[in-house]
Amino acid sequence: MELTLILHSLYDSPKDKLIWDVGHQSYVHKILTGRAGEFDSLRKYKGLCGFPKRNESDHDVWETGHSSTSLSAAMGMALSSQIRGDDSKVAAVIGDGALTGGMALEALNHIGHEQTDLTIILNDNEMSIAPNVGALHGILGRMRKANTYQKTKDDVEDLLKRIPAFGGKIAATAERLKDSLKFMVTTGMFFEEMGFTYLGPVDGHDLDDLRSK
Repeated sequence: MELTLILHSLYDSPKDKLIWDVGHQSYVHKILTGRAGEFDSLRKYKGLCGFPKRNESDHDVWETGHSSTSLSAAMGMALSSQIRGDDSKVAAVIGDGALTGGMALEALNHIGHEQTDLTIILNDNEMSIAPNVGALHGILGRMRKANTYQKTKDDVEDLLKRIPAFGGKIAATAERLKDSLKFMVTTGMFFEEMGFTYLGPVDGHDLDDLRSK
């Protein structure tokens, strides 16, 4: 819910395109875009669709029946905006399970190669129809733990700065060293190497943290 609230506060939908990867991701989006009064009809006969539906609202710019399609759609819409020369923005939400799909990986490869101007939000909530498996799942698991590394890094930096006279210089040198080590072993290396600017992990329930990123 918090992620959707932040996206709608930062983007001007439907001019800016918000793309959801599976139907349940769009429920709060439906409420925020004029369908709150009909929400009790969701998935009922003649009621609201359980997925984004273009004939239901101008804010639903992509119809998705299943996962792993949002990044390809975002790529196409971002390129379309670029060709038209307009200033609309594109943001795509995809879950950790859906990111392992072939279409999603193909889109990451394409977007990273073209350096297309769009935002990808990885909703890493460890929720899928079945347990996630595979190498990419392992990478994401290690990235989830990176906030512990960040806290330790901040604590050490604070301690070094307390050393009289030379504390600031020592902390600055240590900061560069720790950032280099962090790049080698932890957060975001997979995405950075594919050409993306990675920010995270972010607490998806913390509105201030979400807005600051």
